[in-house]
Amino acid sequence: MITRNFFLFLSQNKFVKTKATKWGPKLGAKSVIAGETIDEAMKTVRKLNERGLTCTVDHLGEFVYNREEAIESAEYCIRTLDAIAETGVDCNLSLKLTQLGLDVDRNLCRDNMMRILETAEKHGNFVRIDMEDYSHLDATLELLHELRRRFDNVGTAIQAYLYRADKDLRELKGTNIRLIKGAYKESPEVAYQKQAEVDRNYFNIIKTHLLNGSYAAIATHDHQIIDQVKAFAKENGISKDQFEFQMLYGFRSELQNEIAKEGYKMRVYVPFGEDWYGYFMRRLAERPQNVTFAIKGLLSK
Repeated sequence: MITRNFFLFLSQNKFVKTKATKWGPKLGAKSVIAGETIDEAMKTVRKLNERGLTCTVDHLGEFVYNREEAIESAEYCIRTLDAIAETGVDCNLSLKLTQLGLDVDRNLCRDNMMRILETAEKHGNFVRIDMEDYSHLDATLELLHELRRRFDNVGTAIQAYLYRADKDLRELKGTNIRLIKGAYKESPEVAYQKQAEVDRNYFNIIKTHLLNGSYAAIATHDHQIIDQVKAFAKENGISKDQFEFQMLYGFRSELQNEIAKEGYKMRVYVPFGEDWYGYFMRRLAERPQNVTFAIKGLLSK
């Protein structure tokens, strides 16, 4: 049986990544990636907006290792924010700190983030820092706390498979947080390994953040958890304005439409760009059902 660990291994394999580029369309990448350019991403977002869905866009890429690439990535984020404002679409920006030079120079990364947040602030927009693997967790949270001393239009994500998720979340009270289960392979020393344990902790941190009066972006395709959140919010008098649901572009579109029609904010995470490989492999790793994208694509050729 194809395992989660197999796809996580592939997501980090440079040789396979190089060979996979030409196979992207066959593997179904086009089903979950909204094109390669800002213009293509904006067209996709507009179509989603027309269905009553709000969005966040993410220019794919990570693990930049020189200053020039980090600055270029920051400029691309700024151009994306400008395009969102110019087109008038309902959309935020998501990004990774490793794209902006976190592994090169922390101060460079901070300066890049400051410029991006100033642009977002000018446009009245919000920026989400995606959470990466465990080795970048402390640096990400430290930089977030520093940025929030100046900006209130920035948040991050907390991963439920980590033992420390509840502690980190409580220290972020009042922050707009995306709550996710987690997509990287982490050691048993720092993360739950059983799905039932992850699911249990996921719902617990959702309840914690909502009861703290903080805004929660609940990112899941699990309809059972979605139903539990709806019931919990109703039982505790939590307004629909205090949370939103989030799903990935290309996944469970019918459920996305249903949630929006019920009056909940439904935000679609829309990735775009040429560097699609690592993202796509992690999506295949998360749920066995996602492998059907690859199988259908290959059989159709």
